[in-house]
Parts: sequence; C-alpha cells; structure tokens
Amino acid sequence: MGRGRVELKRIENKINRQVTFSKRRNGLLKKAYELSVLCDAEVGLIVFSTRGKLYEFASAGMSKTLERYQRCSFTPHENSIERETQSWYQEVTKLKAKYESLQRTQRYLLGEDLGPLSVKELQNLENQLEVALAQARQRKTQLMIEQMEDLRKKTAVMPLHERHLGDLNKELRVKLEAEGHNLKVIQNMWSSNAAAGSSNFSLHSSQTNPMDCTPEPVLQIGYQQYLPAEGPSIPKTVAGETNFIQGWFP
Repeated sequence: MGRGRVELKRIENKINRQVTFSKRRNGLLKKAYELSVLCDAEVGLIVFSTRGKLYEFASAGMSKTLERYQRCSFTPHENSIERETQSWYQEVTKLKAKYESLQRTQRYLLGEDLGPLSVKELQNLENQLEVALAQARQRKTQLMIEQMEDLRKKTAVMPLHERHLGDLNKELRVKLEAEGHNLKVIQNMWSSNAAAGSSNFSLHSSQTNPMDCTPEPVLQIGYQQYLPAEGPSIPKTVAGETNFIQGWFP
C-alpha cells in the first residue's frame, strides 16, 4: 500500500511537527543547493524555526544576495528617483567644496587670512601674483599698441576726408554766391518797379487834379514893378508912371 496524501494543515502533535520540520528543512536546503549548482543560479534561503533558530543557505553570500534583492525590490520609478536624488546630492557637495575653495583663493589673492599658510604656500601665492601681473601688463601693452594703430589709420584717412569736406565747402560757396546774385537782381527789379509805379502815380495825380495848376494868391508889400496888361491901354495916373498910391511914402 502506498502512502496516503498528507493534508496541508498545522500538525498539532509537537513531536511530529518537529520531526516533519527537520526532514523538510533538510530537503529544502538540499534542493536549493542542487538548484544553484545545476542551473548556475544565485540562491539564498533563510528559515526560522518556531523557537527562533536560524537556518540559511546562500550560494554567493547572504549579504551580497540581500543587497541585490534590495536593489531589485524597488519599482523602476522609485529607483530612478533615488539615483537622481543621490547624483544631485553628490553634485551639490562637489559644487559647495569648489565654492569654498574659490573663496579661500580669493581671500589669499587679496592678502587676507594668510596666517594658516606656510612658507611654501606663500611662495606659490607670490609666484601666481607675479604671473598674473605679467599677463595684465602684456595685455595692457597690446591694447595700447592696437589703439595707436587705430589712431594712425585715422590720421592717414583724415586728409582725404578734409579734401572731401573742402570740395563740398567750395560747392556750397558757389551755390550761395549764385543765389546771392539772383537775390540782388530780384531786389533791383523790385526797386525799379517800385520807382516806376510811384512816378506814374504822381503824374496821374497831377493830371487829374486841375486845381493844382492855378497859382495861389500871394500878398506882396513894398515895391512892385507894374507890368501892363495886354489889351487896351490903361491911362496913367496923376502921380506918374508908377502905380504907387500918393502919400504911401513921406
């Protein structure tokens, strides 16, 4: 007779339960070993008894297998976030250290906080300052040479520019003289027209006003030469040939 099927439930008998645990534990450990050898798989097995005793098997080391398990147990999104956060943290740490180093170097170049430096470090700092000063002077000399070259080119181009300005000045002067001559001609024409108009106006006014031709009466006192009028002769007065009134002079 074959063995009957064992019902999968907790064994109530303590002795039978301990015997079953020992047998199946050994079989499980054996199967794990066979699986790691036959299939070249990384196998890790951990078993705790009811009394808290540990039984384990690891084909590549339990700590290594657990670390691999922890890396693979996260979801891909969480794993990527964790890696990104870790990379940013490392980058911030590097930048912070670099910033502090640059601040120290700047203070050293300004001559501050030189107490902790040794003689060799001070000598290196002096060499750096001398090299920087030489480069600054070289750059300054180069800029001055370039400015002098630009000024030389401008002074070479200046006569041509002045000649061009002189030609323009002559052209403008000729135009102004021509315009001034034309202006004088127009002014002469205006003056002659104005004079002709005034003469015509006086002539016209003299012809149209006949009363201006009659002589105005003049009062004369004293000696006057008598001029006989044309026509019948006028008899002479008793006083003589003159027309003085008798008794005018004593």
